[in-house]
Amino acid sequence: MMDHRSLASSAIATPRMAGGIRMPGANSLRASGAFGPVGTAIAAPRMPSFMVPSAAEAKYDLTYYLKGALAGGICCGLTHGALTPVDVVKTRMQLNPAEYTGMIQGFKKTVAEEGSGALLTGLAPTAFGYFIQGWFKFGGVEFFKIQAATALGPQAAWDQRSNIYLASAAGAEFIADIFLCPLEATRIRLVSDPSYASSMPGAMSKMVSEDGVVKAFYSGFGPILFKQVPYTMAKFAVQGAAAEKIYGSLGSSPKEMSASGNVGVSLGSGVIAGVAAAIISHPADTLLSKVNKAGAGGTGSIFSRLVNIATETGFVKLCTQGLGARCIMIGTLTAGQFGIFDTVMGALGASKFHFHDPSH
Repeated sequence: MMDHRSLASSAIATPRMAGGIRMPGANSLRASGAFGPVGTAIAAPRMPSFMVPSAAEAKYDLTYYLKGALAGGICCGLTHGALTPVDVVKTRMQLNPAEYTGMIQGFKKTVAEEGSGALLTGLAPTAFGYFIQGWFKFGGVEFFKIQAATALGPQAAWDQRSNIYLASAAGAEFIADIFLCPLEATRIRLVSDPSYASSMPGAMSKMVSEDGVVKAFYSGFGPILFKQVPYTMAKFAVQGAAAEKIYGSLGSSPKEMSASGNVGVSLGSGVIAGVAAAIISHPADTLLSKVNKAGAGGTGSIFSRLVNIATETGFVKLCTQGLGARCIMIGTLTAGQFGIFDTVMGALGASKFHFHDPSH
């Protein structure tokens, strides 16, 4: 015969209603978190409203970041590769402005003297280099901004979203440029001297044998940081702000708009961001193009060479040589990148992170 303690334990563990239906016992409810330590009911934890869906850990995990990195690599590799002809002419306008005086004239001159194939000079290092750069840049921005937003909390993250964009972009771009710099140096060497080598591996091998790894591949690391970090900071911050304005003018939000509508917003805001970023980063882009040309700036240290190039070129020309072509190129490229990024993320089944005002 069971004593009163056994009966009480049995009743708590397996209470039943009429008809023999088993109900969850208090022990199982405590185990599931439905009761606090003293048996009082507590609400289930809620995630910040700017994270959708509620299971933030399930959504923004390693798989999400890898998808973001892959989408970033694809969008940057495709767009930079597709615009190789524009980049060839833009680079030659910066390196030899006396002969290449305009975009259309530069195209005609290049094709007339070297054939249409010359417009694809440096395609391999361009596409591969910017795939690697896009992998770390877009993947890094997603990682850094989500970590910052999670650490700050919903309201502070919303209030500081511009600063989060800027800091995330700067950190991600610094890492990406370590990998991009050798390939960008190779591209510029091939564009400035098409007869230098017949392939990307051949050019890289020859550059190392002539100058060593550091001088060959990282002479332009300072300029590339000076160019790419402000460019990327402006690119992501301006695109985020422009997208917010576009959504606001349409009376919608990323969650409410269709996938094609979101891509359209990304394209429009990308054009605005691209032009702003091109203007901000153009002086460093001109320096980068010149310092990777053989013999440019003399034979001293990298810093002294950069000073010599800047002095010889002049501030106005640093800011304006090839700027029109670069605005066209970067505006188109940036719009394409954000559009492709969103499309690839959707195809991979990932919902892109967006900042959201928790008061709404």
